[in-house]
Amino acid sequence: MKNTIAFIAFLLLSSNFIAQEKLTYQKPPKEILELVDAPLAPSVWIDSNGENVVLLYRDAYKSIAELTETELRLGGLRINPKTNIGSRTRYYNNIKVKKSTEKDARQVVGLPENARISNFSISPNQKMIAFLNTSEDGVQLWLADVENATARKLSSLKLNANMGNPINWFKESNALLVNVIPSDRKELINTSEAVPEGPTISVSDGEKAQNRTYQDLLSSPNDEYNFEQLARSTVKKITLTGEVSDFLPTAMYDDIEFSPEGSYVMVNTIKKPFSYIVPYYRFPFETNIYDTNGNLVQKVNDVPLNEVQPKGFMATREGKRRMNWRSDKPATLYWAEALDKGDPEVKVDHRDAVYELAAPFKAKERLLLKTINRYSGIIWGNDNIAIASDYWWNDRNTKSYIFNPSNNSEAPKIIFDRSYQDRYSDPGNFVTTRNDYNERVLEINRNTAYLMGDGFSEKGQFPFIDEFNLKTHKTKRVYESAYTDKLENLNSAIDMKKGKILVRIESQNEYPNYYFRNIKKKNDLTPVTSFENPFKSIQNVHKEVIYYKRDDGLELEGTLYLPIGYDVNSKEKMPMILWAYPREYKDKSSAAQSTTNPNEFIYPYYGSPIYWVTQGYVVLDDAAFPIVGEGDEQPNDTFVTQLVGNAKAAIDAVEEMGYIDRNRVGVGGHSYGAFMTANLLSHSNLFAAGIARSGAYNRTLTPFGFQSEERSYWDSPETYNTMSPFMNADKMKTPLLLIHGEADNNSGTYPLQSERYFNALKGLGATSRLVMLPKESHGYSAKESVLHVLWEQHEWLEKYVKNKEDNE
Repeated sequence: MKNTIAFIAFLLLSSNFIAQEKLTYQKPPKEILELVDAPLAPSVWIDSNGENVVLLYRDAYKSIAELTETELRLGGLRINPKTNIGSRTRYYNNIKVKKSTEKDARQVVGLPENARISNFSISPNQKMIAFLNTSEDGVQLWLADVENATARKLSSLKLNANMGNPINWFKESNALLVNVIPSDRKELINTSEAVPEGPTISVSDGEKAQNRTYQDLLSSPNDEYNFEQLARSTVKKITLTGEVSDFLPTAMYDDIEFSPEGSYVMVNTIKKPFSYIVPYYRFPFETNIYDTNGNLVQKVNDVPLNEVQPKGFMATREGKRRMNWRSDKPATLYWAEALDKGDPEVKVDHRDAVYELAAPFKAKERLLLKTINRYSGIIWGNDNIAIASDYWWNDRNTKSYIFNPSNNSEAPKIIFDRSYQDRYSDPGNFVTTRNDYNERVLEINRNTAYLMGDGFSEKGQFPFIDEFNLKTHKTKRVYESAYTDKLENLNSAIDMKKGKILVRIESQNEYPNYYFRNIKKKNDLTPVTSFENPFKSIQNVHKEVIYYKRDDGLELEGTLYLPIGYDVNSKEKMPMILWAYPREYKDKSSAAQSTTNPNEFIYPYYGSPIYWVTQGYVVLDDAAFPIVGEGDEQPNDTFVTQLVGNAKAAIDAVEEMGYIDRNRVGVGGHSYGAFMTANLLSHSNLFAAGIARSGAYNRTLTPFGFQSEERSYWDSPETYNTMSPFMNADKMKTPLLLIHGEADNNSGTYPLQSERYFNALKGLGATSRLVMLPKESHGYSAKESVLHVLWEQHEWLEKYVKNKEDNE
């Protein structure tokens, strides 16, 4: 093993053996191209009364020219410094509106030419939508009137969207707070041309800082300077008539939020010192409360630089965190604080405490409750009822509590205590409604609340609504979807007293559409949208969820598609593509649960293998690849063995059905699925070829944990070495196509992972191909890139899977 590693290390120092291939962007076969070119259905927003419907249209893909626009990567952000908005923003280009009772939508008139619109913000009264339009030289504020289907530019000020959405509505819906480019912004430093004034130095003072492998971090004083300039904003008030007034002076504002009744504004402001090892959201910040004239009321939080945290996924910083407004009170803050110093290794009865502080924020905070696990959120109800939740990653436990916010002497009562991976026992989510402050609060009808759930069970998926008795904590089912040939998703409650809910219904060949259902009336269903299936060429493809077992008895599943025109009775042996993504579990019962609905719409997207049903392939998509570690055993202790067991079980199952030639099976995956693919090819001979997109292959480059592995390399070096395809590159005998975005910003999957892995495979004589996509991140967004990826995958599958015998 040492000799192998030494040889690979030698290879990494040399690059003159790599054969380069110059190739322009290519396109896949026309059957695949037609599916890619299918128009994208609009995104849908429906107001809480179920009256107005807003349809937001966009192209499915960007262009490579858009991705080539100027980009700075600073502090974990990707910014276009010319336009001052995220450089990877997905823009919409059109808006239409309709009444829920109308069939046809009306075009919103007055939209900007060549619209690039984003950051939609609904007014509190839900009558207007503020949004940004990005032109060549900046971002401007626009306003759409939902009722009148009109739009207009509200201000010519250049907004700063670098730190997120710069739009915040006053509660009266008559004005907005916006972040504006400050008048004193200085010219940015061109870091590629700047002459260094000295070295960049980082210091370790002995404290452990076991952080993930974040990308796009600050790396020099010049980066710090540019980040500060791009993060600074001046906050202005703009009325609906376009009048502008000053509100807050220039600073690095991160988040702004009005109190429920609108008298106060909570503002987070980033401070120095910055960091070179963590992203901007772990930089120092303070939280201040202002009145509606911009006068400081009280500083309520001051958080230092958070570079050093205890070890573990459940570690957190000390001090006030997750500060927010109580949605059921005029102006009351609440937050959580760790009782274990943020260290999961500390043994305590309660991990977190939750406190509140009412306006004017000068009194002592009041304890609300303590949570056994790490606090995760609260649904507010009224003075006497609220629902809190927590979770603990190590054992996948989650608890829900009902508590009295007005009396902390009443002990919170646990109403649900379960594994969050156990989908069959999922009680659903509590239904909320808008209160007088236009905030979401728990829907309560006398002593009854409501739960809306996905409804997975051993018999299938049947979404449901339960009544929940707030005194006895017992549930009573009041609605359960009866569809066996369709999938009905329960979207939201419009009026629970009347039984009116918004649902989305789809089938394998019926595009998802929205309906109003009255659960108190049988078969009462009213259509809201009427989108057509844009993928009709594959609407009659045979699709089924198949069930099978691993050699150790663990029950598995996958979604099987047969090629277009395939005669089921012929039992012709076809090539197959297996596509999957591994998931870790702490118990076998949860890992074995069926959570795939065969009635989901067949939706091909850029990363999907479904396209290849048009090319004569059987496709087993979303094949279950559970990695289970019960008790003290960690899932990754037997990662490779379970991985191969999952793959063998899947191939055996489809072969037994008579559809495939098991010698012509390809495997693929994206991100952790790419990592899976490389491991399967290294440790088994089950596959003819593999496709690995945007993966990580050397786990020693992510030494402080990866995916669901929280042990460091030094805690368990054998795990990191065994699981790393790079360390096992000498075992690779199967053709592998590697694809990676040159601008991948996902933690751990930086492009170096694919480049170094390919170098090792090349040096060791393995059949492989490396495709680096210019300007692309972890997911691919330019149409040119997407089409080329599909072409690369098709050519690889045709050569090494479908026509494997011809290449042996």
